[in-house]
Amino acid sequence: MANMTKKYWSLIDSPFQKFAAWVDEEGRLLRFNLRAAGAAKVDPEAVNNSRMLADVQRQVTQYANGKRRDFDFELMAEGPEFDKKVWKALLDIPFGTTTSYGVVAKRIGYPTAARAVGKANGANPISLIVPCHRVIGADGSLTGYGGGLPLKRKLLEHEARVCGTRLDLFG
Repeated sequence: MANMTKKYWSLIDSPFQKFAAWVDEEGRLLRFNLRAAGAAKVDPEAVNNSRMLADVQRQVTQYANGKRRDFDFELMAEGPEFDKKVWKALLDIPFGTTTSYGVVAKRIGYPTAARAVGKANGANPISLIVPCHRVIGADGSLTGYGGGLPLKRKLLEHEARVCGTRLDLFG
């Protein structure tokens, strides 16, 4: 089945760093990359069009300015069913809080699958929006992050600041 949906991408500016995002013609979010490098090659069929991603830029700017805690995009992430369960659970982690891979595993009904949750977390194609940065190690360590640990810390510190709390790695 040929997928004839048009796709668009653009770089997304933020005070944290430059990101890149992809939407379909209905504006559904397909991908959000924490790194802008190589974005043009991610999906060669996608057309670079910042107008089609104006809403993504607007919501990221509001988030960065502390004016938005939840994003309202329709998400169209591709991946295995287990990963989709994990990504859905990530959306329930409140702004300004953190949780562990083990807690997420329990929440989706696979209490022994913390490592698989970590893998799904790492494969999250819609970073930031699906807040994988809010998942940390059970010992409070930041653990791996696709955007690099300094960015993970920056995002968590930003959210804590907006909430008027200190960054507590055991939220």
